[in-house]
Amino acid sequence: MKLSYKYILFIFLLVGLASCNTNEPEHEVEFNLNLCLPAEKSAHYGPRHALGDPGTVEVFALPRYAYIFIMKQEGETWSVWQKEELFLNEEKWESTNYEGLFTERGDGIYKYSERIRFLLNNETPKGRVYVVCSNKRLTLSPSLASILTMDNVLNLKFNVAPDSIWENLRNIYSTPYNYQVNGKYYCSYDCSIGNTFTLDLLMYHVAAKVDITWNVSEEMRIKANPAEAVRLTFMEVRHLFDDYAYCFKPMRNELAAIESEGYSIEDIVTESDESLWWEGRYYFYTIPYVVTGAADAGKVYYPLQMVLKTNGSAGTGYQPTLNMQVDTSAVFVPWMRAMFNLTQPLANETDTKTVNLPTP
Repeated sequence: MKLSYKYILFIFLLVGLASCNTNEPEHEVEFNLNLCLPAEKSAHYGPRHALGDPGTVEVFALPRYAYIFIMKQEGETWSVWQKEELFLNEEKWESTNYEGLFTERGDGIYKYSERIRFLLNNETPKGRVYVVCSNKRLTLSPSLASILTMDNVLNLKFNVAPDSIWENLRNIYSTPYNYQVNGKYYCSYDCSIGNTFTLDLLMYHVAAKVDITWNVSEEMRIKANPAEAVRLTFMEVRHLFDDYAYCFKPMRNELAAIESEGYSIEDIVTESDESLWWEGRYYFYTIPYVVTGAADAGKVYYPLQMVLKTNGSAGTGYQPTLNMQVDTSAVFVPWMRAMFNLTQPLANETDTKTVNLPTP
């Protein structure tokens, strides 16, 4: 028995319809990506810390490079749907107030808007976006071309070793991997509500602030015998982290041991700088990391190495290492404070102290 032509045609149509249902064609999705930095505008100096953050008079350079990773989820598997490096036009940064859904609503921000287009099928309408941005181009590991999976993204690192990168640490921001709002990652998107949507990404520093203050008591500032007085005439601090640092996991950097020498910051106090002999403040930004071998009753520490000299001493100076307790599960990098109350001339010796970080 032969099938008639019209039945053969009907069978082909069924096969064609079934094919369309199982292989949903991709369609272009467009969304407005707003990069938001928590910073206030200063009329004379440029972007600075948001009010309430430590160091409100600090000035920051606006990012010029952004590395964007759009993720999709299929079942239990996450993969990179689209990735790109963008060059940011400095003139497009706008000083405004945050209008998103988080508790920071109304806070001062700098916002950069970019329209992103990518292909998506109806079976995977939801996903996440991760972004790291910097004033200088970053050397990434793995390379951008090699980043394919969620693990690749979450473990993405940038090279900290070059001397020049230290000047840029305060100007590197990212979307932290463990920041959740209402039980889900705060940089999530949902395309099922339409082909155009807006995503406001609040970005945060990947470098921690180390804030050092010193004070000499009034009775020790001037003595009949100058050798008995206390004048802080030299201070040096060191960056110890010399490796690749996490972009999205800023509190998970580790080293097996404390480095004996690191990148030395220029002398903070000198013999001729009389205004800083008895009191002062200095701060810098560094990669927060913990020394895994310095655990004490379950605690892990960030080591801060310093050299202090008093009264113009030419010796090796007092060389303390301050082990500052940190919480590696925290979302945001800490503000680490070291406070010195100098009551006698410092001897040429080494010392190690444990410092529990105060609550900001």
